[in-house]
Amino acid sequence: MTMDERVLKWVAPLSVVLMLVVCVSLYFFPELHENSFLVSEEYDAVPVDAEELLAGAQAPQNVVEETEDINAQLKIELPEGVDYSEVVIENNYLLQTIYIRIPTDATDYFSRYSVKGSCDHIEAISYYREGTKGVIAFALDKLYEVSDNCADGSLYLNFVDPHELYDKVIVVDAGHGGRDGGASKQGILEKNINLAILLELKEILDKSPENVGVYYTRTEDVSVTLDQRVQLANKADADLFISIHNNASNSGRYTNSTGTQVLYSESDDSECSSERLAKICLEEVTAETGSKNKGLVKADKIYIVRTSKVPVALIEVGFMTNRTELEKLNSKEYQEAAAIGIYHAIEKAFEEGY
Repeated sequence: MTMDERVLKWVAPLSVVLMLVVCVSLYFFPELHENSFLVSEEYDAVPVDAEELLAGAQAPQNVVEETEDINAQLKIELPEGVDYSEVVIENNYLLQTIYIRIPTDATDYFSRYSVKGSCDHIEAISYYREGTKGVIAFALDKLYEVSDNCADGSLYLNFVDPHELYDKVIVVDAGHGGRDGGASKQGILEKNINLAILLELKEILDKSPENVGVYYTRTEDVSVTLDQRVQLANKADADLFISIHNNASNSGRYTNSTGTQVLYSESDDSECSSERLAKICLEEVTAETGSKNKGLVKADKIYIVRTSKVPVALIEVGFMTNRTELEKLNSKEYQEAAAIGIYHAIEKAFEEGY
């Protein structure tokens, strides 16, 4: 289905929303970014009837600027006097949405300024005011990097598949977060241990010479839904999806149970399967931490494991309901050891063809 990219008059007192789907060939001009990416907090969406908005839409204009510096899918006209440095572009990887913040007083940007070109990755476009800026939001069908340029009063955009930039793409998840603390003992929350291990791993990955794109579901104490976690991996077409957790007894009381378990999807029967990845993670984490090998656990009952379309391993690093292990898990040294083990697992998985 092909639809107009130049939007016709839609005004509301507080927000203006345009939704459209457009199709055209992809032109790449990727600029390499850093190896790791932070995920932003979620924005409120404004519901709208797409069919009603698109009534009478014209055929799209395929505008492709090709010069020495520009080869773009989309061209967005900027208000007169607005400098490129005043435009803020945010890529919300968790929501697969690009936000373009432009200084303007326009309540309906699309009726005053042209937005030309087309891209088959865009599922919807919306516009709303945010203080002194107008925000154009592009909701994408998958996770893409965005490259941008500016010339002659217009902003040029391209959406680029991360696999065009990186040899491998992985998603790392720190379980729980925000309102969801996970297991809790002695005032110690699982969410904080999970995040601490992820941040130790991030530090290692940031220094890695390998050309790997790493996307994190969270790097601070924020709430992330289960669906957002797994969809980040699915929509990035990640080569690996690793979720970091910690265990507890069913009763929540202290027990003698200790050690590391790794959960996997038993329904994944591919050559580079979830089970095979889980086995690698179990071996490497226990080798580095010295923890007891508690084995692999079939876990299709777990949402992010069951719905992952990419190889997934959910690592239960240790038991918070064991006094000795809780003390270890809450120490920086043990968190670093767990992170090193996960990093070695990632390396080994890649060596084995993931």
